[in-house]
Amino acid sequence: MEPTPQPQPPESGTPPVPDAPATPAGPAPAAPPTTGPYPPSGPYPTSGPYAAPGPYTSPGMPYAGVPGPYGPYGRPAATTDGLAIGSLVSGIVCCLPPLGLVLGIFSLRRIKRTGQGGKGLAIAGIVLSTISTLLVVLGLITGQVQDGIREFREGMREAASSRMPMELRAGECFLDDAGQGEYTLGVRVVDCAEPHDGEVTGRFEVTGFGSWPGDEALEKLGEERCDVMVGTYVRDTWTLTAETLSLYYYPDRQAWRQGERRIACGVGGEERTTGSLRSDSTTLDHGQLAFLTLVNPIEDAAYEEPEADPEEDLESNRAWAADVRAAVDSARSGLRRGTWEPSERAAVEAYATSLDAASKQWAKLARAEDADAFWDAYDRAFELLSADAEVDARKALGLTHTPPEAPGDHGSV
Repeated sequence: MEPTPQPQPPESGTPPVPDAPATPAGPAPAAPPTTGPYPPSGPYPTSGPYAAPGPYTSPGMPYAGVPGPYGPYGRPAATTDGLAIGSLVSGIVCCLPPLGLVLGIFSLRRIKRTGQGGKGLAIAGIVLSTISTLLVVLGLITGQVQDGIREFREGMREAASSRMPMELRAGECFLDDAGQGEYTLGVRVVDCAEPHDGEVTGRFEVTGFGSWPGDEALEKLGEERCDVMVGTYVRDTWTLTAETLSLYYYPDRQAWRQGERRIACGVGGEERTTGSLRSDSTTLDHGQLAFLTLVNPIEDAAYEEPEADPEEDLESNRAWAADVRAAVDSARSGLRRGTWEPSERAAVEAYATSLDAASKQWAKLARAEDADAFWDAYDRAFELLSADAEVDARKALGLTHTPPEAPGDHGSV
């Protein structure tokens, strides 16, 4: 009896294959072709020892049901260290140079530990902050930083005091950086003891215009009304000079549309001056105000001298001389009726006496028969108006006693 064959263990790594059922002997099927672009045709088993292929997604996409190691959104983007950004910004702005330097150093340390981005930003911030720090130290040594701080403070103070001229009150002095005839965006109020371009004598409301009246109309109105305000504000006219100007500020078309209707009046000069020119009831005592009220009309009348010479228009010149004489007569009688302090009485009486002679001379002008007779009396008439007696009276009253530059010329306003 032959021994029964024993099954042999499979070779390592080869899975056991079950015995296939016996099949009847017959010719073997033809082998499929091994060439061509298409897979071999023929019957394929629909079942067997292999599992059916699993579902696939579109080409190039991960397998369905097999999530990647970072979830459905992929690997997160690398971030930039915030201290590096802060260092660069501080280095550029230069407001706190050491801050950018410190932030940059700490940023480099943290980037080395965390692996975040921003190393280049931190280095740039350190470099810029180092340069800025050196510049600040140099500025402190040379004093430039202190000068810059002082200029900044002055600029802030000037900006805070900038106002429209129409908002100022009488007696306020100001600086105006605009040139003569240029539109003023604002003036800076300063103490009158400091150099200034002018001081406000008052303001008034424009009426009678429904729409924008135009520059020419407002200029004319400003000249007329502001001249009167200067005369009221500066009663001691001997303080004025030939360079003194009457100033006025009126609204432009845009300001008019916004409802601005005021015109501001002032007094100033081509060059900046110090001290206030104000001499009115707020600064003068009773005797000073009474004296100027009597004698100022003489100056006002003298300023109205006709432009035409007596040869051209004798009649208007004679009428003007009569007006001056009337002002002289009113002043001399008022000075004698007034009540004066003992220290003032003698000087005032002497001045009234000098006006008696002036009245006679101006009467000659008013009665001149021809131009030659007019010119013969003209110079003497002005000399008597500027007699030394008026200087003495002003000195006794505590008023300006320096005579004007020329007879009858007490400044142009």
